[in-house]
Amino acid sequence: MIADRKDKKMKVILNGALGKMGVQVSKLLENETLGATLAAGIDVAADGTAPNIFRSLTDFSGDADVIMDFSNHLCTSELTSYAVSRKLPLVIATTGQTEAELDMIRAAARYVPVFLSANMSLGIAVLADFAKRAAALMPGADIEIIEKHHNQKLDAPSGTALMLADAVKEARHDAVPVYGRSGHAKREKNEIGVHSLRLGGVIGDHEVILATEKETITLSHQAHSRALFAEGALVAAKFIVGKTAGLYDMHSIVNEG
Repeated sequence: MIADRKDKKMKVILNGALGKMGVQVSKLLENETLGATLAAGIDVAADGTAPNIFRSLTDFSGDADVIMDFSNHLCTSELTSYAVSRKLPLVIATTGQTEAELDMIRAAARYVPVFLSANMSLGIAVLADFAKRAAALMPGADIEIIEKHHNQKLDAPSGTALMLADAVKEARHDAVPVYGRSGHAKREKNEIGVHSLRLGGVIGDHEVILATEKETITLSHQAHSRALFAEGALVAAKFIVGKTAGLYDMHSIVNEG
């Protein structure tokens, strides 16, 4: 583990290395000052021309300290099996997992540390914490969540919006998410409205709005570059290397800090 070899760089297996986020992470790992390096890149689009890019996780058996996943939730079975078999910590930065896939992740976390987050931004973790606190302090406020992403994003609502809704539900146990809103029924008091916008090249904007009859509070976060999520994933990787088996997320970092 990296904790036992402070003079050496953390070696990262990057799953989804040729995707948009994989490229961002690869660039980050080229920075000599960050204490991490690419052990191997994994991607189904690998053509064999790069010596350290493989088509499958099982094609690589070299030295590594952690796996970072920016591929697709459909890889969950292979990913978790590989992490457990090699006893490697795992950072999962994909979204859209089915309940069966989440069960695989929970099962893997019994044997290795697994970091799972719908958003790798520390700022989003802070936003979720603020939203939870505000919901508790303003029990009568209506709460709406608005998320904006680029027009190529597949899932709606975003995993981050769901994460924010879950944070609010921790303070309001009877809250019920309502995705979009149509029809002629009035808003119920226990609703959390969740609204998805898909337009242009927006990387990721999220707002949590709390409103009473007398005041409105808007908590917001804007991502200006995908490099933000790459940096957050590296922070997550450094955080879980050396940890005991279990399931961790961005709140684990915030709470420990």
